[in-house]
Amino acid sequence: MPSATLVVDNGSYTIKAGFATGKTCITIPNCIARTRDKRVLIGQQLENCRDFGSAVFRRPVEKGYLVNWEAEKEIWDRAFLDSESKLKCDPRNTILLLTEAPNAPSTLQTNCDQMVFEEYEFSAYYRCIGPTLIPWNDINTLYSPENPPPFRPPAEAVVVVDSGFSHTHITPIINGQLWNAAVRRIDIGGKFLTNYLKEMVSTRTWNMMEETYLINQVKESVCYISTNFNDELEKCHSMKKAANDIVVDYVLPDYNSGKGGYRRPHVPKKQPAFGSNDEQVMELSDERFSVPELLFTPQDIGLAQAGIAETIMQSLESVPERYRSLLLANIVVVGGNANIQGFLERLEMELRPLAPAESVVRIAKPDNPVTYTWQGGAVLAGDKAEMKRRQVTRAEYMEYGSVWCAKKMAGEVSGVPGTGPTGAVEKENRSHKKKRAED
Repeated sequence: MPSATLVVDNGSYTIKAGFATGKTCITIPNCIARTRDKRVLIGQQLENCRDFGSAVFRRPVEKGYLVNWEAEKEIWDRAFLDSESKLKCDPRNTILLLTEAPNAPSTLQTNCDQMVFEEYEFSAYYRCIGPTLIPWNDINTLYSPENPPPFRPPAEAVVVVDSGFSHTHITPIINGQLWNAAVRRIDIGGKFLTNYLKEMVSTRTWNMMEETYLINQVKESVCYISTNFNDELEKCHSMKKAANDIVVDYVLPDYNSGKGGYRRPHVPKKQPAFGSNDEQVMELSDERFSVPELLFTPQDIGLAQAGIAETIMQSLESVPERYRSLLLANIVVVGGNANIQGFLERLEMELRPLAPAESVVRIAKPDNPVTYTWQGGAVLAGDKAEMKRRQVTRAEYMEYGSVWCAKKMAGEVSGVPGTGPTGAVEKENRSHKKKRAED
């Protein structure tokens, strides 16, 4: 009998992992880095690095999908098998709950199943789409933290806006199951924003094309989402910088002395700068809000996609009308980009005019939007009966094969081969798919 359940939210930028019983999530960089002094750092080893100048990163997850198991195995081995790791486990005595992005290619899913059962030999395994774990959290506390109504997971209806490293997904979830026909993807995430800021800075001030890690830190430190983009852009271009409260300075790190970079109020160059005279300072003005603006107006850079608010409404058009008002009243924003200042305010400002007048629009962000998916997975893993219904054992995988196992984890079959589909929502999903195919 397996003694523990390991919950792994395998993101593009970081892995969020921990044992369900411990309720403690550990964040691990999901990459392998090579520094300019030729050192190779794997996963958590990056936390001890003090010089990221010109570092080169190799990521096993590209565009949201796990495509490089050679690199991922090195990270997993160090995270889950190393004797000094806090997450060390015996896979043969452990159940694995693993997340993936929506609409992952079946070939990649099969590769993943093979690695889990044949390479690591986990005793049982449940692979699911990450946002489907959100309804297992008590989302009522997000809207009514002082006096939340009674909650029994999963929540009946939730729209998850997951804006992470590779992309932004809009995923309606009804009765714990993803509504497949309504999933929408915007090809802008944290990586895109960092690269865009890198190009803007390199054109205007310092050449930062090789400093991805540093520019990502700059983005997280100074960027915000404006609720009045045109006015603030005009303010940046028309006013003197000395009288412009949008302009800030970012003091670049000194890797030789080990001094990190930091944000400070703008100091005009004619005045003496704070600190030592040899500081290198990056001045940022409209870049602060022009970069994250792409989440709401992708067409600004020629991308033929709608912004987040419009995409939510497009998604709800593919959901039966009886669910739409309930979904609008339960929107949860997760992912690293949710931490950008002004994200919720801008989304609410744009979404309310688009929603029906009679509908209540509620948008919430958890205290930690990066680990909230993992928290939902930990709650699900604690429901032994539900996990047993969803998971696939290694014996089942070896006997029935990967195709049947994939169907069971997707909720299309239950029990042994030959049993029928499960769940009313899944039946409606298949009916909708059939109708679309006929059209």
